[in-house]
Amino acid sequence: MKVVVLGAGVIGVTSAYYLEKAGHEVTVLERREGPALETSFANAGQISPGYAAPWAGPGVPLKAVKWLTMKHGPLAIRPRLDPALWSWLAMMLRNCTEARYALNKSRMVPLAEYSRDSLRELRRQTGIAYDERTRGTLQLFRTQKQLDGAGKDVAVLDRLGVPHALLDHDGCIAAEPGLAAARDRIVGGLRLPQDETGDCRLFTAALAALVARSGEVRYGVSVKAIVHDGRKVTGVSTDTGIVKADAIVTCLGTCSPALLAPLGLRIPVYPVKGYSLTVPIADEAAAPVSTVMDETHKIAITRLGRTIRVGGTAELAGHDLSLRPRRRAPLEFAVSDLFAGAGRLADATFWTGLRPMTPDGPPIIGRAALGGLYLNTGHGTLGWTMACGSARVIADLVSGRTPDIDARDLGPQRYES
Repeated sequence: MKVVVLGAGVIGVTSAYYLEKAGHEVTVLERREGPALETSFANAGQISPGYAAPWAGPGVPLKAVKWLTMKHGPLAIRPRLDPALWSWLAMMLRNCTEARYALNKSRMVPLAEYSRDSLRELRRQTGIAYDERTRGTLQLFRTQKQLDGAGKDVAVLDRLGVPHALLDHDGCIAAEPGLAAARDRIVGGLRLPQDETGDCRLFTAALAALVARSGEVRYGVSVKAIVHDGRKVTGVSTDTGIVKADAIVTCLGTCSPALLAPLGLRIPVYPVKGYSLTVPIADEAAAPVSTVMDETHKIAITRLGRTIRVGGTAELAGHDLSLRPRRRAPLEFAVSDLFAGAGRLADATFWTGLRPMTPDGPPIIGRAALGGLYLNTGHGTLGWTMACGSARVIADLVSGRTPDIDARDLGPQRYES
């Protein structure tokens, strides 16, 4: 079958890889001049299945008010007359209950675990390298209230059989020696030893090169519309002409809703702007070993080769990609407060990208009502964590096979009721 994959970020490229493995003739269309040049370019670098959780949860509305008033708060809202934003926020608020949080997390963690295992298999089969480390993730708590509140996440991890350990401040420093100078600011942490780290951009670029050996990856091509005959897709209209297709997989992140709306398919994916710093390491001993999640500031600090990637903040500002200097301060504060002297902040690279977020948390993976149209989008902050598993699921669906995990509740149909 001729399958066209839209988008060459980590979701699109992994989808293309597994579709090729399934025996399909694959063409990838990407508007940029290369792979992983948007959301996948400089994300936090963590592959954290155990940390896979929806942003919508009990107490989040009250926490959001606090975050908006913090000096180095993780949330910023730039008010705008945007019906999509207010509709998305309303849907998110409806998911801020204990029951919905548990349900949504139970949909996310198995996919993320499956994805991590699939990535390990891909790594063995291809020998691909991307500054990967398999040293776990540490969710760091600065207050006793945060540590006590970890109970609901631990209960889900227990139920799903995900290895984890609650640590006191000495245990946190044993796992991440660079935290020793911040001992007085640490109460404890939740360690997830099976989590990994790696440079998403390096991975995506290397995998795209493998895809191009047997398929076609076309850069600098802008997708205009999905072409169909009323029953099923027949191709893609681009700025260079029509590309014929038997099946289309939409992996366009925050651009997916605009492409799908003319087909009558409205998906609640909204851009949540994030920022990152890539900091050259100055002191190996003071640098993180793997990933530390600062729970207070919602910032991830990750070791990637000879650099430290500091990623976080959530800014609701539509599709605006301007770099706002004031959003750099929380990132610099978090890494210098926890890993003082570890990196050369003056030489850091500042970046921003748009995370494609759903209001309930899980991505949208599945068939659309229009024959031959498939969606693999809306992964939010977890695209790197869920990429390989999501791609395997979509390749199975396109091929008419039952996926290895239960993905029935991940499709766009969940928003129809």
